[in-house]
Amino acid sequence: MVGSPKPLFITLLFVYLGSQVESDASDHRYHDGDTVPFYANKVGPYRNPWETYAYFDLPFCSADNVKEKKLNLGEMLNGDRLVSTPYKLEFRVNKDSEVLCKKTLSKTDVSQFRSVIAKDYYMQLYYDDLPIWAFIGHVERDYSDERKSKYFLYKHFDFEVLYNKEHVIEVNLRVDQNYLADVTEDKDIDVDFTYSVKWLVTQYLFEERMGKYIGSSILPHHMSIHHHSITNSSVTLLILSICLMTFYVLVLRKDISKFSQDVEGDQVADNLDETGWKNIHGDIFRFPQHKSLFAAALGSGTHLLLLIISILVMGLLGVFQPYHRGVFLNALVITYAVTSVVSGYTSVSFYCQLEGTSWMKNLLLIGGLYFGPLFLTFCFLNSVAIFYGTTAALPIGGIVILSLLWIFLASPLLLLGGIVGKNRASDFEAPCRTSKCPREVPQLRWYRGVLPQMALAGILPFSVIYIQLHYIFATVWGHRVYTLYSILSVVFVLLLIITALVSVALTYFQLAVEDHEWWWRCVIFLWWLYRIVCIWLLYLSLFLEIRHDWFHANLLLLRLYGLCLLRHISGTWKCGFPCLIALCSLPICGHKMRLAGVISDGMKSI
Repeated sequence: MVGSPKPLFITLLFVYLGSQVESDASDHRYHDGDTVPFYANKVGPYRNPWETYAYFDLPFCSADNVKEKKLNLGEMLNGDRLVSTPYKLEFRVNKDSEVLCKKTLSKTDVSQFRSVIAKDYYMQLYYDDLPIWAFIGHVERDYSDERKSKYFLYKHFDFEVLYNKEHVIEVNLRVDQNYLADVTEDKDIDVDFTYSVKWLVTQYLFEERMGKYIGSSILPHHMSIHHHSITNSSVTLLILSICLMTFYVLVLRKDISKFSQDVEGDQVADNLDETGWKNIHGDIFRFPQHKSLFAAALGSGTHLLLLIISILVMGLLGVFQPYHRGVFLNALVITYAVTSVVSGYTSVSFYCQLEGTSWMKNLLLIGGLYFGPLFLTFCFLNSVAIFYGTTAALPIGGIVILSLLWIFLASPLLLLGGIVGKNRASDFEAPCRTSKCPREVPQLRWYRGVLPQMALAGILPFSVIYIQLHYIFATVWGHRVYTLYSILSVVFVLLLIITALVSVALTYFQLAVEDHEWWWRCVIFLWWLYRIVCIWLLYLSLFLEIRHDWFHANLLLLRLYGLCLLRHISGTWKCGFPCLIALCSLPICGHKMRLAGVISDGMKSI
């Protein structure tokens, strides 16, 4: 591993995060009559949290001078667009039927409100960094004749604010069904928008005020499901381990002892009567084709593996608190940029071990192997978001920040890692000599082909993570909050171990039929089936549970496909047996979680 980037990583990350999540009043302390920050964020259909629009895209009451809150990178990536509102909720000041504004809604405004009410649009507000949600209106449906349905706009909101000494602890918003504006017909109407504020004392401490949002998640009420899932995965792992160890002791021990010597030319004839992997132990470590691309896949996979581990560690440390805007995506971007040094080091050092000479070309390849497809996918999705006018479109400020991070942080660290990897690269020391002439790979039966093997390799690893995938999808595509990083970390460790064991077995089966071209197959063993299952789960969640509209369903599908397209570059790591530990990915929130892979570089036991 290169040098010690940890101090730089920790300093950059936590200084950046700490400076980005504060509210306008950084200590959240107020005195009687003080103005508490109140912002409107976005609106969108309840069934599709990813389809969001700016708050003032709808004809709400607006102040004379609307101020936009300065956003951090994570907030921009998350589609947040905070703006000031005419609501005035001073600290500990009660109000009753305060007039927000008197407004005449034109036919166009009425039609617009009716359209969004029919789609169950909600709005998101923030009061002292506490999130508030409320529907814009409701429909009184006539199921016998849809044309007779009536649409009503809420024009009065009741705010109930709980406080403890100098802190705001909780805020609730309720609608008053007695104050409704009928927007069923296209005609001009006069509407008086009002609101009331009531302050109540609570004993909850300021440090505990986010507990409400954690408790609202479905996850804590399903802990038994997670426990049963971990138990079943552990039993599966135990059984698989026992089977492999038994097989190793009974079958391989004598063969490994017999073939522990180097292959000499005059020994080949003596081994003609041998079958299986014993016949090809002189071809096992023949370098793969496209060495530079293979080394780049190794470096990218190691990079993503470290990225996932870092995110899990920060989750366990409590960095990602619910509804702290942009923290997760900030961490993801900064961690990815800082850990670029690992991908450069791993790729170039392994490329030099494979007797590669153009290490600079390899460095350029590793720089674009993951980032290139990611950049193209981002450009396409951002263009579509701009066309439809959603807040998912990244503003120019966010694009500039990402560009600066890539140019002045990620790229120099990638180059630094490549230089250190080149200088510290050691010779490739195979435990046995490679024969001069490669053996011809025999024709294999259909079930030993690449696709059947990938399907077989993905079953057990997927059985370990499918429960967590369900809850992660509920977070990404719904309104849930994922907080069980401890459970996720345990599942992650189980996933690493079980994929390693599966890969050991499948690699041995491949060598047993005298197929020595295992390098590239290792890289793609597990990702394909998992990609198919993810897409299937996505469509299931979209059209059976969430029922998104057609465009945004395909937009989200393209996002997932972009992630899956990049997953095949999962790389490799060193271990002492001829195996790939190809790790399946965990996709998570517009902020989405990925696992990298690892591969053996030695058959030291052969």
